[in-house]
Amino acid sequence: MITVDAISVQFGGTTLFSDVSFSINENDKIALMGKNGAGKSTLLKIIAGASKPSTGAISAPKGTVIAYLPQHLLTEDNATVMEETSKAFAGIFKMKAEIDDLNEQLTIRTDYESDDYYKLIERVSELSEKFYAIEEINYEAEVEKVLKGMGFTAADFNRPTSEFSGGWRMRIELAKILLQKPDLILLDEPTNHMDIESIQWLEDFLVNSAKAVIVISHDRAFVDNITTRTIEVTMGRIYDYKAKYSHYLELRKDRRVHQQKAYEEQQKFIAENQAFIERFRGTFSKTEQVQSRVRMLEKLVPVEVDEVDTSALRLKFPPSPRSGQYPVVVSELGKNYDNHVVFKDASMVIERGQKVAFLGKNGEGKSTMVKALMDEIKADSGKVEIGHNVKIGYFAQNQAAMLDGELTIFETIDRIAEGDIRTQIKTILGAFMFSGDDTTKKVKVLSGGEKTRLAMIKLLLEPVNLLILDEPTNHLDMKTKDIIKDALKSFDGTLILVSHDRDFLDGLAEKVFEFGNKRVKEHFEDIKGFLEHKKMENLREIEK
Repeated sequence: MITVDAISVQFGGTTLFSDVSFSINENDKIALMGKNGAGKSTLLKIIAGASKPSTGAISAPKGTVIAYLPQHLLTEDNATVMEETSKAFAGIFKMKAEIDDLNEQLTIRTDYESDDYYKLIERVSELSEKFYAIEEINYEAEVEKVLKGMGFTAADFNRPTSEFSGGWRMRIELAKILLQKPDLILLDEPTNHMDIESIQWLEDFLVNSAKAVIVISHDRAFVDNITTRTIEVTMGRIYDYKAKYSHYLELRKDRRVHQQKAYEEQQKFIAENQAFIERFRGTFSKTEQVQSRVRMLEKLVPVEVDEVDTSALRLKFPPSPRSGQYPVVVSELGKNYDNHVVFKDASMVIERGQKVAFLGKNGEGKSTMVKALMDEIKADSGKVEIGHNVKIGYFAQNQAAMLDGELTIFETIDRIAEGDIRTQIKTILGAFMFSGDDTTKKVKVLSGGEKTRLAMIKLLLEPVNLLILDEPTNHLDMKTKDIIKDALKSFDGTLILVSHDRDFLDGLAEKVFEFGNKRVKEHFEDIKGFLEHKKMENLREIEK
């Protein structure tokens, strides 16, 4: 059992949280929740030993292994994928090398009666006992199995890590963590750079093979599938629920209703007593009663109502100009990079008003297809036809980086807002959690998540009839995702979504184009139907 004991964190006179205590039991699967800035990542770093609390301590039994995957990695580029991942067993390899070295010394030395010789025997016995207690593992096979689960192919194993994007390097770090079989795994937004199949593999691993896990994630389906306990960080303290995320939301709602009721009753009680004090302050016969009530009010502990997100505002896209019946028609499209075939003979027809999802593993051509639709790349064969009067709004994964860093948040939106919407800029910014003085901040000082939110607002305000969103929900918290999802549901134009976020796609995408094996396959079903279908397909493949 790992214990978090009365920890507090202060930054420059501000208390992030105080006197936080809880225990982490063997096999606990915990979701760490709370709004952005509540202190979730800080708490995870403290448990990992990467940061120190202002007060309090973390205690764990001797030999406990805690593995931590931060949100942003600093990785070296001097190894292949296989070599880097095998570093998970570095401690075991080092132990084996030391045993071999000690045994060699014992065979060549002749000072059998010396203290040094006895110390060598003790050391080799101690290490051997530890080493042979570790069950025999085919390390290479274990590394291959985990890397394949993470989406790497055999051809990737000997490629240098420097050839891979940040998302793929994160998977290498995650593979190293999983191979260490730690007592506690700490994961900060692990699914941001993963495709659906890799997320499903990770879920299966965490549920069936991992010991204790604490995860911060904005992927609601992922959190619900792996956790059985939810710890909420809010207003400097925590609430611990023995419930998965979706159930916790209901319990939290009930808690706030009770808090609000208690707060209102207390305010009424205070008002009545203050009225009595004011009325009889100078009355000699009531002096003792007045003083008694003053003392009682001074000792009263105020009831606090937990902060509620005020961002549940309904956003609507501007009415979209009417396009032709078929905004997107792709005929027998093919694209190669050097000798690598991304896809061939790809065809699709997307009708006006349809909401479709592009799904498939990373690297199978989803973003390449989007670039072909945007006319950013030329295909090698086939053709793309964009329909009559189609106005495209595009959100790329790097959209946040394309904002002007010298403008303030307010100026960024003010420059594109037109008509009545200009009077609602502050309300819209508030819905995306930019309130008060935030709106005067320059874009260059914003976090990745804040920039993503700002780029999304820009897109919401442009009158378009074909929206193409490439991983729009990375770095967004659940509240913001809900606002965007509701807005997209009521969007009257055509929508193409490239996303691995099942909860976001559920109820939004009505048709799926699956990218894989150099082909694009059309599925006339929503995301739930597609995933059920895929699982059956995979089972049949295993049986074959």
